[in-house]
Amino acid sequence: MLPVRVIYRFIVPRMLTTYEVRWFNSGDIPENIESWFKHNCLVSPTKLPEKREDVYLYTPKCNYLGIKLRQGGLEVKWRCPETEIMQSGSSIKGNVEKWKKWRCYDSTGESFSVQQMTDNPVWVKVEKVRYSQLYTVVSKLPKAVSTDIDIDNGCSLELTSVEINETKWWSIALEAFGENFNLKDNLLATGDLIFRDYESLLLQTENSFSYPSLLELVI
Repeated sequence: MLPVRVIYRFIVPRMLTTYEVRWFNSGDIPENIESWFKHNCLVSPTKLPEKREDVYLYTPKCNYLGIKLRQGGLEVKWRCPETEIMQSGSSIKGNVEKWKKWRCYDSTGESFSVQQMTDNPVWVKVEKVRYSQLYTVVSKLPKAVSTDIDIDNGCSLELTSVEINETKWWSIALEAFGENFNLKDNLLATGDLIFRDYESLLLQTENSFSYPSLLELVI
């Protein structure tokens, strides 16, 4: 009898560490903030926003854990105990959070199907329309660059319109990536640059939290 050969298919997650600060406000993006973002932050002011739908697992009273389906993959985020306040003048004050992130993909398409979550209330659809700008950071000096290049140390800036259960929110966020010992500096340096000429709505710590906290607020 010939031996049976079993072939295992592995879905290998990749771990990333990021530092993030995010603010949420209810309603549509104010016109003056959208105009500020397009003309002061985007390399190309005519760049169109990205539209996508993420599906989050609702985990009440666990705002340190984020689980979502995104663009055919599964993403798991865990917030570390380390936190810090970022401040820029009197208008900007936010909670800087350190996150560990794992992304899993299945090349066969058998896993992570949104259809499996249909009519399951613990999975929540989040519609997003997002403007984004990428910054490379060298020696604590950020510079806006095209989003189609690879960089080692940097920070992304986002302005996002969010809809959950027919409720509208908008968000400004910074997410730093790269070498671990540079992450916090990357975020703070980019924040100092972009908020230097910001004169719009106050962004304060009471509105500074993550998507898991937003879901708990909305649902």
